[in-house]
Amino acid sequence: INKLLILKNKKLPYEKETLQNILLSFINKHNTNILVTLINNNIYQYTMPRDNKKSKRIILELLHNPKGDLTKYKIAKETQTNISWVISFLRKLEKEKLTKGTKVKDYNKLIEFYIKLDKKPKTYEFLLQDPIKYLKQIKKQYLLTTYAAENFTSHHLFLSRYDIYIKKEDLNNWKKELFKKGLIGKGNLRLIVPHDEYIFKYVEKRKGLNIVTMPLLMIDLKKEGGVCIQAYEYLMKHVHR
Repeated sequence: INKLLILKNKKLPYEKETLQNILLSFINKHNTNILVTLINNNIYQYTMPRDNKKSKRIILELLHNPKGDLTKYKIAKETQTNISWVISFLRKLEKEKLTKGTKVKDYNKLIEFYIKLDKKPKTYEFLLQDPIKYLKQIKKQYLLTTYAAENFTSHHLFLSRYDIYIKKEDLNNWKKELFKKGLIGKGNLRLIVPHDEYIFKYVEKRKGLNIVTMPLLMIDLKKEGGVCIQAYEYLMKHVHR
């Protein structure tokens, strides 16, 4: 790796594509956290993402566009990720036989790959008399997922709990409101604070509610487990083909 770093900011006698392939092959082979990119045939050093945030974003883009319509540059722009990391990560997915280029080959396995990268978020539970009425009235941003989201889309799960993603910056306001309107503890409303708010771009409007998109719902159902797995399998069979 030290030999590689010596090349930083040096002019190199290679075509851009050739050098890019050499460097990415080196990175993948040696599992290093140093990433490089090329600008006007100069080599610059970057550090790979130290968490899985950008990798998860790339997978989300692929799950929402599984037919291979996205270009690598479009993915890099959408996920705010360096193009070299996008190329390297896509090669990793392809090596796992999950994708071919930007086309998804194994949707189920790609969801499982995403879940392995995901960290358990912080959650807060409350008991509220009428969660739906409350959610339709509030102005704060949220995303309804798991049981309620599935119930409003494919109608298989009993609506035992309302799970909603909220933004970390709004957490205290949510708590203050819910302290007044409901009870704290095991109940029918669970607030989920995601590690990455990128998921808020994936929203659908249904019956006056903000609901996660189908790929996100499938991820959350599989993560939840239990009876949610049956709903997940139905969606995989009948919705995603």
